[in-house]
Amino acid sequence: MATKIFVNLPVKDLPKSMEFFQELGYSFNPQFTDKTAACLVISDHIYAMLLTHAKFQEFTPKTICDATKSTEVLIALSCDSRERVTALVEKALAAGGTTYAEPKDYGFMLQHGFQDLDGHIWELFHMDESAIPPAQ
Repeated sequence: MATKIFVNLPVKDLPKSMEFFQELGYSFNPQFTDKTAACLVISDHIYAMLLTHAKFQEFTPKTICDATKSTEVLIALSCDSRERVTALVEKALAAGGTTYAEPKDYGFMLQHGFQDLDGHIWELFHMDESAIPPAQ
């Protein structure tokens, strides 16, 4: 069985967060979705569990970070093209997200991203491995 990753993220308004990610073209696994949690399907092996604050608090004794004020994690996702990076950022902005930085073009890699409705940072990148400069 392949290793899968489930990133757990606290969200203030679960229905709005679900709508946001659906507008980006993502789906949810109904088997692991209810009024307190939603399983965002990113790929066959990558998922984000969007959890209400009350549900998230069941998993940790620590205070939930306010991602609009502090960065608790940077979620980086590869994209199959530069165009996909740009399209996802545009969809995120149209759905109510924001950007936190200008796109960065390193020649072999384009990186840009967005903040979701709760301020979590999603970094998107496309890398052309054949164009990576040799190590020095």
